Amino acid sequence: MWARYARATRRPARDACSVTAGARQASSTARRPFRVSVEGNIGSGKSTLIKHFANFPDVDVQLEPVEAWRDVRGVNLLELLYQDTSRWNTAFQSYVQLSRLRIQTRPTDRDIQMFERSLQNNRFCFVEMAHDNGQLSHPEYVVLCEWYDWISSHIDISLDLIVYLRCEPEVAHGRVLARGRPEERCLPLCYLRRLHEAHERWLLGPGAPAPVLQLDAGPGQDYVRGLYERILGAAARRTFYHCRRVESVRKQHYVTLCE
Repeated sequence: MWARYARATRRPARDACSVTAGARQASSTARRPFRVSVEGNIGSGKSTLIKHFANFPDVDVQLEPVEAWRDVRGVNLLELLYQDTSRWNTAFQSYVQLSRLRIQTRPTDRDIQMFERSLQNNRFCFVEMAHDNGQLSHPEYVVLCEWYDWISSHIDISLDLIVYLRCEPEVAHGRVLARGRPEERCLPLCYLRRLHEAHERWLLGPGAPAPVLQLDAGPGQDYVRGLYERILGAAARRTFYHCRRVESVRKQHYVTLCE
């Protein structure tokens, strides 16, 4: 059902004002998938949800590129970030922005594209949190914001649905310790608390970039897995009745999700 809804609401990719005439012509006929971003704290169960939908033939899934962050031409940026956040935050966030851009604009012939976190998450959650906590200087913050603004104004990175796995920081911290990633062994609970608050401000306030489906990820992953298909199907039906069609300047029809 979700796949049928995605097919009904697929829209052509938005043109970038700086691309060549040939690229503009190609983008006018290109069709992009229904984009779903899975958001939540570290340890909230995002990877589990993504892997569940990897079994669906209409869904193109992309996990968070952790391995790429561990080996940037031999440099483990993720480990450096956790060792000294203030020193390495700018380098890490810059590379995360690049890696998420690659994922979010990755061509696919499937109707639905689901990925773990988004460019929007990087900009409005992690970058904002780091700046507020003094882990990004104001000039570093401004540069990252300028990069994001250029990307969002020249490339279609829009989202159609956000799935927010809401999980209390204490529960997430226990899961992080249990999975035992080397870089996360010194990750403090206070960091997860700040990250939880950043997600709450971003996704539960008026500025969310797409409709948000909030799931309680606290009871346990087996419980949450059992709800995925039923709740997401219901969300797709509910979102469908809040769609409206608008006509572009080229008289092509786009589907826009209303808030």
